[in-house]
Amino acid sequence: MKAKSQARSAARLAAVQALYQHEMESTPLALLLNEFHAHRLGAEIEDDQYNAAETEFFDDLVRGTLARKDEIDSLLSARLASGWTLARIDRTLVQILRAGTYELLARPDVPTAAAIGEYLDVAHAFFDSRETKFANGLLDAVAKAVR
Repeated sequence: MKAKSQARSAARLAAVQALYQHEMESTPLALLLNEFHAHRLGAEIEDDQYNAAETEFFDDLVRGTLARKDEIDSLLSARLASGWTLARIDRTLVQILRAGTYELLARPDVPTAAAIGEYLDVAHAFFDSRETKFANGLLDAVAKAVR
């Protein structure tokens, strides 16, 4: 079970990276998935060994998040403080929030606390505690609305 958990954690991190790449470079979905399958998932890049990821889970996170982006953005935007928009939030953090929201919406097989906790771990890899607390509050609010 631990190996599956690690493979899903790796898939979540890779999905956030893929979503960020898509956002920044408008990489077509098929090319994006192929690039990650061939060169990133479980690969060694610049002396860093990336964990093997559950490929089907990764694909679902990326495809599903992109397919439901408008719905996801609406859910997130409705829970932001007055005067805030997704455009004001760091782009990496937005991808973490989008992927987390997709998982809360579309993956009832993943417990709420596990999904939120996993994306907070991803947030910790990029940000300090302030942004992580922000992500926690927003994902918790989304979870209460959709689960």
